[in-house]
Amino acid sequence: MKQQDLIIIGGGIMGLMTAYYASPFVRNIVVLEKSTIGNKDSASFSFTRSIRSDYLDPEYSRLAYESQQLWKQLQEKIDKQFLFSCGCMNIVKKTVTPNFSTTYAQLAYNNEVSINLLTKKFSKSALKKTFPQFSADMACLDIQAGFLYQPVINEFILKTLKERGVTIIENIALEKIEEKDNVTITTNKGIFITKKLVITTALGTNIVLQKIQGNTLQFPIYPDKPQECKYVYIPKRLQKMFSPKNFPVFAYLDVGIYGHPIFDAKKQCIKIGFYNPPDVQKKMNKTIYSIDTFINECLPILKNAKRELVKDADQCSYDLVKDDNFILGNLPGYKNIIVGCGWRGTGYKYAPLIGKNLMQLSIQGGSVYNIQRFAPERFVI
Repeated sequence: MKQQDLIIIGGGIMGLMTAYYASPFVRNIVVLEKSTIGNKDSASFSFTRSIRSDYLDPEYSRLAYESQQLWKQLQEKIDKQFLFSCGCMNIVKKTVTPNFSTTYAQLAYNNEVSINLLTKKFSKSALKKTFPQFSADMACLDIQAGFLYQPVINEFILKTLKERGVTIIENIALEKIEEKDNVTITTNKGIFITKKLVITTALGTNIVLQKIQGNTLQFPIYPDKPQECKYVYIPKRLQKMFSPKNFPVFAYLDVGIYGHPIFDAKKQCIKIGFYNPPDVQKKMNKTIYSIDTFINECLPILKNAKRELVKDADQCSYDLVKDDNFILGNLPGYKNIIVGCGWRGTGYKYAPLIGKNLMQLSIQGGSVYNIQRFAPERFVI
Protein backbone atom coordinates (compact mmCIF):
# COMPACT_ATOMS: atom_id res chain seq x y z
CA MET A 1 0.00 0.00 0.00
CA LYS A 2 1.26 3.52 -0.79
CA GLN A 3 2.16 5.95 1.94
CA GLN A 4 -0.87 7.31 3.76
CA ASP A 5 -1.56 10.80 5.04
CA LEU A 6 -3.31 9.43 8.12
CA ILE A 7 -3.85 6.02 9.69
CA ILE A 8 -6.28 5.60 12.57
CA ILE A 9 -6.05 2.54 14.79
CA GLY A 10 -9.49 1.88 16.28
CA GLY A 11 -12.77 1.90 14.37
CA GLY A 12 -15.08 3.00 17.16
CA ILE A 13 -16.92 6.31 17.08
CA MET A 14 -13.81 8.35 17.99
CA GLY A 15 -11.78 6.83 15.17
CA LEU A 16 -14.59 7.17 12.65
CA MET A 17 -15.22 10.80 13.62
CA THR A 18 -11.51 11.54 13.24
CA ALA A 19 -11.62 10.08 9.73
CA TYR A 20 -14.82 12.02 8.98
CA TYR A 21 -13.28 15.39 9.90
CA ALA A 22 -9.91 14.60 8.31
CA SER A 23 -11.22 13.32 4.97
CA PRO A 24 -12.02 16.78 3.48
CA PHE A 25 -8.36 17.77 4.06
CA VAL A 26 -6.33 14.72 3.01
CA ARG A 27 -7.07 11.93 0.54
CA ASN A 28 -5.20 8.90 1.84
CA ILE A 29 -6.76 7.71 5.11
CA VAL A 30 -6.90 4.17 6.48
CA VAL A 31 -8.80 2.95 9.55
CA LEU A 32 -7.49 -0.27 11.12
CA GLU A 33 -9.96 -2.17 13.33
CA LYS A 34 -9.06 -5.27 15.35
CA SER A 35 -12.58 -6.75 15.05
CA THR A 36 -15.44 -5.35 12.97
CA ILE A 37 -17.04 -1.91 12.80
CA GLY A 38 -20.23 -1.84 14.83
CA ASN A 39 -19.46 -5.01 16.79
CA LYS A 40 -22.07 -5.06 19.56
CA ASP A 41 -19.40 -5.88 22.14
CA SER A 42 -17.46 -2.69 21.38
CA ALA A 43 -17.79 0.35 23.61
CA SER A 44 -19.15 2.52 20.78
CA PHE A 45 -22.04 0.34 19.72
CA SER A 46 -25.50 0.63 21.19
CA PHE A 47 -28.80 2.13 20.15
CA THR A 48 -28.88 5.26 22.29
CA ARG A 49 -26.46 7.55 24.09
CA SER A 50 -27.22 10.58 26.25
CA ILE A 51 -26.23 14.05 25.09
CA ARG A 52 -26.11 16.60 27.91
CA SER A 53 -24.12 19.44 29.48
CA ASP A 54 -25.12 18.99 33.12
CA TYR A 55 -21.68 18.30 34.55
CA LEU A 56 -20.15 19.46 37.81
CA ASP A 57 -17.06 20.76 36.01
CA PRO A 58 -17.65 23.95 33.93
CA GLU A 59 -14.98 22.97 31.40
CA TYR A 60 -16.64 19.65 30.61
CA SER A 61 -20.01 21.43 30.39
CA ARG A 62 -18.64 23.95 27.89
CA LEU A 63 -17.06 21.22 25.79
CA ALA A 64 -20.26 19.15 25.92
CA TYR A 65 -22.27 22.16 24.72
CA GLU A 66 -19.75 22.74 21.91
CA SER A 67 -20.11 19.10 20.90
CA GLN A 68 -23.90 19.47 20.86
CA GLN A 69 -23.53 22.18 18.21
CA LEU A 70 -21.48 19.79 16.08
CA TRP A 71 -24.14 17.10 16.47
CA LYS A 72 -26.75 19.62 15.33
CA GLN A 73 -24.66 20.45 12.26
CA LEU A 74 -24.44 16.75 11.49
CA GLN A 75 -28.20 16.31 11.89
CA GLU A 76 -28.76 18.99 9.23
CA LYS A 77 -26.94 16.77 6.73
CA ILE A 78 -28.98 13.63 7.46
CA ASP A 79 -32.61 13.05 6.48
CA LYS A 80 -33.25 10.53 9.26
CA GLN A 81 -33.55 11.87 12.79
CA PHE A 82 -30.86 10.78 15.23
CA LEU A 83 -30.81 13.76 17.61
CA PHE A 84 -33.73 13.87 20.05
CA SER A 85 -33.74 17.05 22.15
CA CYS A 86 -35.99 15.89 24.95
CA GLY A 87 -33.90 17.31 27.81
CA CYS A 88 -32.13 15.50 30.64
CA MET A 89 -33.77 15.43 34.08
CA ASN A 90 -31.69 14.93 37.22
CA ILE A 91 -33.97 13.93 40.06
CA VAL A 92 -33.71 14.05 43.86
CA LYS A 93 -35.78 12.28 46.50
CA LYS A 94 -35.67 13.14 50.18
CA THR A 95 -35.75 9.53 51.34
CA VAL A 96 -32.69 8.76 49.21
CA THR A 97 -30.51 11.89 49.36
CA PRO A 98 -31.97 14.16 52.06
CA ASN A 99 -29.41 16.97 51.68
CA PHE A 100 -30.57 18.58 48.42
CA SER A 101 -27.75 21.16 48.34
CA THR A 102 -25.05 18.51 47.86
CA THR A 103 -26.85 16.40 45.25
CA TYR A 104 -25.61 16.05 41.69
CA ALA A 105 -28.83 17.66 40.42
CA GLN A 106 -28.35 20.82 42.47
CA LEU A 107 -24.60 21.15 41.89
CA ALA A 108 -24.93 20.59 38.13
CA TYR A 109 -27.79 23.11 38.05
CA ASN A 110 -25.59 25.69 39.81
CA ASN A 111 -22.83 25.06 37.29
CA GLU A 112 -25.12 25.40 34.27
CA VAL A 113 -26.59 28.65 35.63
CA SER A 114 -23.07 30.03 36.18
CA ILE A 115 -22.13 29.52 32.51
CA ASN A 116 -25.53 30.57 31.13
CA LEU A 117 -26.74 27.23 29.80
CA LEU A 118 -30.49 26.66 29.63
CA THR A 119 -31.75 24.82 32.69
CA LYS A 120 -34.86 24.70 34.87
CA LYS A 121 -35.51 23.58 38.42
CA PHE A 122 -38.75 21.83 39.43
CA SER A 123 -40.27 21.69 42.89
CA LYS A 124 -42.13 18.56 43.92
CA SER A 125 -45.50 20.00 42.88
CA ALA A 126 -44.21 21.41 39.59
CA LEU A 127 -42.56 18.10 38.75
CA LYS A 128 -45.75 16.18 39.47
CA LYS A 129 -47.69 18.52 37.19
CA THR A 130 -45.22 18.49 34.27
CA PHE A 131 -43.65 15.02 34.56
CA PRO A 132 -46.06 12.87 36.59
CA GLN A 133 -44.05 9.77 35.64
CA PHE A 134 -41.54 10.59 38.40
CA SER A 135 -41.95 10.29 42.13
CA ALA A 136 -39.37 12.79 43.40
CA ASP A 137 -39.09 15.89 45.57
CA MET A 138 -36.97 18.05 43.29
CA ALA A 139 -35.54 17.88 39.78
CA CYS A 140 -33.36 19.93 37.43
CA LEU A 141 -33.77 19.81 33.66
CA ASP A 142 -30.90 20.38 31.25
CA ILE A 143 -33.19 21.83 28.58
CA GLN A 144 -31.00 21.38 25.49
CA ALA A 145 -30.02 17.81 26.35
CA GLY A 146 -31.47 14.60 24.92
CA PHE A 147 -30.21 11.43 23.30
CA LEU A 148 -28.60 10.18 20.09
CA TYR A 149 -29.89 7.26 18.05
CA GLN A 150 -26.66 5.57 17.01
CA PRO A 151 -27.66 3.32 14.07
CA VAL A 152 -28.46 6.39 11.95
CA ILE A 153 -25.13 8.00 12.88
CA ASN A 154 -23.13 4.87 12.06
CA GLU A 155 -24.88 4.45 8.71
CA PHE A 156 -24.20 8.06 7.69
CA ILE A 157 -20.55 8.13 8.81
CA LEU A 158 -19.67 4.85 7.11
CA LYS A 159 -21.47 5.87 3.90
CA THR A 160 -19.67 9.24 3.87
CA LEU A 161 -16.25 7.70 4.52
CA LYS A 162 -16.79 5.27 1.65
CA GLU A 163 -17.77 8.12 -0.68
CA ARG A 164 -14.64 10.02 0.34
CA GLY A 165 -12.38 7.05 -0.36
CA VAL A 166 -11.42 6.22 3.23
CA THR A 167 -10.18 2.61 3.51
CA ILE A 168 -11.39 0.53 6.46
CA ILE A 169 -9.57 -2.74 7.20
CA GLU A 170 -11.17 -5.03 9.78
CA ASN A 171 -9.92 -8.06 11.74
CA ILE A 172 -6.36 -6.80 11.75
CA ALA A 173 -3.70 -7.63 14.34
CA LEU A 174 -0.87 -5.20 15.13
CA GLU A 175 2.68 -6.53 15.40
CA LYS A 176 4.95 -3.49 15.56
CA ILE A 177 4.79 0.32 15.27
CA GLU A 178 7.90 2.39 14.57
CA GLU A 179 8.35 6.14 14.09
CA LYS A 180 11.22 7.53 12.07
CA ASP A 181 10.46 10.23 9.51
CA ASN A 182 7.09 8.52 9.04
CA VAL A 183 5.26 5.89 11.07
CA THR A 184 5.53 2.26 9.97
CA ILE A 185 2.87 -0.18 11.19
CA THR A 186 3.50 -3.90 10.79
CA THR A 187 0.38 -6.08 10.92
CA ASN A 188 -0.80 -9.58 10.01
CA LYS A 189 -2.17 -8.04 6.81
CA GLY A 190 0.96 -6.26 5.68
CA ILE A 191 3.02 -3.15 6.38
CA PHE A 192 1.49 0.34 6.38
CA ILE A 193 3.39 3.64 6.24
CA THR A 194 1.81 6.93 7.20
CA LYS A 195 2.71 10.55 7.88
CA LYS A 196 0.51 10.63 11.00
CA LEU A 197 -0.96 7.98 13.28
CA VAL A 198 -3.96 8.44 15.57
CA ILE A 199 -4.74 5.82 18.21
CA THR A 200 -8.36 5.59 19.41
CA THR A 201 -8.52 2.15 20.99
CA ALA A 202 -10.14 2.91 24.38
CA LEU A 203 -9.44 0.04 26.80
CA GLY A 204 -7.01 -1.47 24.29
CA THR A 205 -4.77 1.61 24.22
CA ASN A 206 -2.02 0.26 26.47
CA ILE A 207 -1.80 -2.90 24.35
CA VAL A 208 -1.22 -0.72 21.27
CA LEU A 209 1.32 1.44 23.13
CA GLN A 210 3.32 -1.71 23.90
CA LYS A 211 3.75 -2.23 20.16
CA ILE A 212 5.45 1.16 19.68
CA GLN A 213 9.21 0.81 19.48
CA GLY A 214 10.97 2.76 22.24
CA ASN A 215 7.80 3.62 24.15
CA THR A 216 7.50 2.67 27.82
CA LEU A 217 4.54 4.85 28.76
CA GLN A 218 1.35 3.15 29.93
CA PHE A 219 -1.76 5.09 30.91
CA PRO A 220 -3.58 4.47 34.22
CA ILE A 221 -6.76 3.27 32.49
CA TYR A 222 -9.03 0.69 34.05
CA PRO A 223 -12.27 -0.89 32.85
CA ASP A 224 -15.72 -0.56 34.32
CA LYS A 225 -19.31 -0.95 33.16
CA PRO A 226 -22.80 -0.75 34.66
CA GLN A 227 -23.72 -3.44 37.15
CA GLU A 228 -26.89 -3.93 35.14
CA CYS A 229 -28.69 -2.46 32.15
CA LYS A 230 -32.33 -3.25 31.43
CA TYR A 231 -35.09 -2.60 28.95
CA VAL A 232 -38.36 -1.78 30.69
CA TYR A 233 -41.34 -2.43 28.43
CA ILE A 234 -44.02 0.23 28.70
CA PRO A 235 -47.69 -0.87 28.89
CA LYS A 236 -49.70 0.37 25.91
CA ARG A 237 -51.79 2.78 28.00
CA LEU A 238 -48.60 4.53 29.19
CA GLN A 239 -46.53 4.57 25.99
CA LYS A 240 -47.36 8.15 25.07
CA MET A 241 -46.16 9.31 28.50
CA PHE A 242 -42.72 7.77 27.92
CA SER A 243 -42.13 8.95 24.34
CA PRO A 244 -39.34 11.52 23.76
CA LYS A 245 -42.00 14.21 23.28
CA ASN A 246 -43.24 13.75 26.84
CA PHE A 247 -40.40 12.15 28.77
CA PRO A 248 -36.73 13.21 29.07
CA VAL A 249 -33.48 11.39 29.43
CA PHE A 250 -33.25 10.98 33.21
CA ALA A 251 -30.66 10.38 35.88
CA TYR A 252 -30.14 10.04 39.59
CA LEU A 253 -26.37 10.16 39.45
CA ASP A 254 -25.93 10.29 43.21
CA VAL A 255 -26.91 6.62 43.23
CA GLY A 256 -25.72 5.67 39.73
CA ILE A 257 -28.96 5.62 37.70
CA TYR A 258 -29.43 6.88 34.14
CA GLY A 259 -32.04 6.14 31.49
CA HIS A 260 -33.57 7.02 28.11
CA PRO A 261 -37.17 7.37 26.90
CA ILE A 262 -38.76 5.09 24.31
CA PHE A 263 -36.43 4.96 21.29
CA ASP A 264 -37.84 2.09 19.22
CA ALA A 265 -41.43 2.09 17.93
CA LYS A 266 -41.44 -1.70 17.78
CA LYS A 267 -39.94 -2.38 21.20
CA GLN A 268 -41.77 0.39 23.09
CA CYS A 269 -39.33 0.19 25.99
CA ILE A 270 -37.15 2.57 27.93
CA LYS A 271 -33.54 1.78 28.83
CA ILE A 272 -32.22 2.09 32.40
CA GLY A 273 -28.64 1.57 33.55
CA PHE A 274 -27.23 1.26 37.06
CA TYR A 275 -23.60 1.65 38.06
CA ASN A 276 -21.69 2.38 41.25
CA PRO A 277 -20.42 5.97 41.23
CA PRO A 278 -16.93 5.92 42.82
CA ASP A 279 -17.90 8.45 45.51
CA VAL A 280 -20.98 6.44 46.48
CA GLN A 281 -19.36 3.03 46.82
CA LYS A 282 -18.08 3.74 50.34
CA LYS A 283 -21.55 4.68 51.59
CA MET A 284 -23.75 2.64 49.28
CA ASN A 285 -27.29 3.85 49.36
CA LYS A 286 -29.66 1.48 51.13
CA THR A 287 -32.77 2.65 49.31
CA ILE A 288 -31.67 2.45 45.65
CA TYR A 289 -29.17 -0.29 44.89
CA SER A 290 -30.51 -1.69 41.60
CA ILE A 291 -32.74 -0.82 38.67
CA ASP A 292 -35.72 -2.50 40.31
CA THR A 293 -35.35 -0.52 43.55
CA PHE A 294 -35.03 2.71 41.52
CA ILE A 295 -38.27 1.95 39.68
CA ASN A 296 -40.05 1.17 42.93
CA GLU A 297 -38.83 4.39 44.51
CA CYS A 298 -38.85 6.92 41.65
CA LEU A 299 -40.90 5.43 38.78
CA PRO A 300 -43.60 3.49 40.65
CA ILE A 301 -45.96 3.85 37.69
CA LEU A 302 -43.76 1.14 36.06
CA LYS A 303 -43.69 -1.15 39.09
CA ASN A 304 -45.34 -4.02 37.22
CA ALA A 305 -43.78 -3.41 33.81
CA LYS A 306 -41.90 -6.26 32.11
CA ARG A 307 -38.09 -5.98 32.27
CA GLU A 308 -35.20 -7.78 30.63
CA LEU A 309 -31.43 -7.41 30.55
CA VAL A 310 -29.98 -5.57 27.57
CA LYS A 311 -28.28 -8.17 25.38
CA ASP A 312 -28.55 -6.77 21.86
CA ALA A 313 -26.07 -3.93 22.39
CA ASP A 314 -23.05 -3.07 24.51
CA GLN A 315 -23.73 -2.02 28.07
CA CYS A 316 -21.52 1.07 28.04
CA SER A 317 -17.95 -0.13 28.59
CA TYR A 318 -16.00 2.54 30.43
CA ASP A 319 -12.30 3.31 30.04
CA LEU A 320 -11.80 5.18 33.29
CA VAL A 321 -8.66 7.21 34.01
CA LYS A 322 -7.04 7.56 37.40
CA ASP A 323 -7.39 11.35 37.46
CA ASP A 324 -10.85 11.20 35.82
CA ASN A 325 -9.90 13.29 32.78
CA PHE A 326 -9.71 12.54 29.06
CA ILE A 327 -6.35 11.67 27.49
CA LEU A 328 -5.90 13.63 24.28
CA GLY A 329 -2.74 14.74 22.50
CA ASN A 330 0.63 13.70 21.11
CA LEU A 331 2.22 10.62 22.64
CA PRO A 332 5.21 11.99 24.61
CA GLY A 333 8.43 11.56 22.64
CA TYR A 334 6.65 11.06 19.29
CA LYS A 335 5.87 13.90 16.89
CA ASN A 336 3.67 11.86 14.53
CA ILE A 337 1.65 9.69 16.95
CA ILE A 338 -1.48 11.12 18.58
CA VAL A 339 -3.64 9.34 21.12
CA GLY A 340 -7.20 9.79 22.36
CA CYS A 341 -8.71 7.63 25.11
CA GLY A 342 -10.03 7.62 28.68
CA TRP A 343 -13.58 8.66 27.89
CA ARG A 344 -14.87 7.84 31.40
CA GLY A 345 -18.14 6.32 30.24
CA THR A 346 -19.29 9.72 29.02
CA GLY A 347 -17.34 10.02 25.78
CA TYR A 348 -19.84 9.33 23.01
CA LYS A 349 -21.56 12.70 23.36
CA TYR A 350 -18.16 14.35 22.79
CA ALA A 351 -17.36 12.26 19.70
CA PRO A 352 -17.54 14.99 17.02
CA LEU A 353 -15.53 17.36 19.22
CA ILE A 354 -12.91 14.67 19.91
CA GLY A 355 -12.79 13.70 16.24
CA LYS A 356 -12.30 17.33 15.27
CA ASN A 357 -9.52 17.74 17.84
CA LEU A 358 -7.72 14.59 16.70
CA MET A 359 -8.03 15.75 13.08
CA GLN A 360 -6.57 19.15 13.96
CA LEU A 361 -3.70 17.63 15.96
CA SER A 362 -2.78 15.18 13.20
CA ILE A 363 -3.53 17.18 10.04
CA GLN A 364 -3.19 20.81 11.13
CA GLY A 365 -0.52 20.53 13.83
CA GLY A 366 -2.55 21.85 16.75
CA SER A 367 -6.03 22.28 18.15
CA VAL A 368 -8.12 25.45 18.28
CA TYR A 369 -9.47 24.20 21.62
CA ASN A 370 -7.68 24.43 24.95
CA ILE A 371 -6.95 20.76 25.61
CA GLN A 372 -3.82 21.13 27.74
CA ARG A 373 -5.69 19.63 30.68
CA PHE A 374 -5.98 16.35 28.77
CA ALA A 375 -2.32 16.14 27.64
CA PRO A 376 -0.75 12.66 27.87
CA GLU A 377 2.43 14.30 29.25
CA ARG A 378 0.82 14.42 32.68
CA PHE A 379 1.53 10.70 33.07
CA VAL A 380 5.26 10.97 32.32
CA ILE A 381 7.20 10.35 35.52
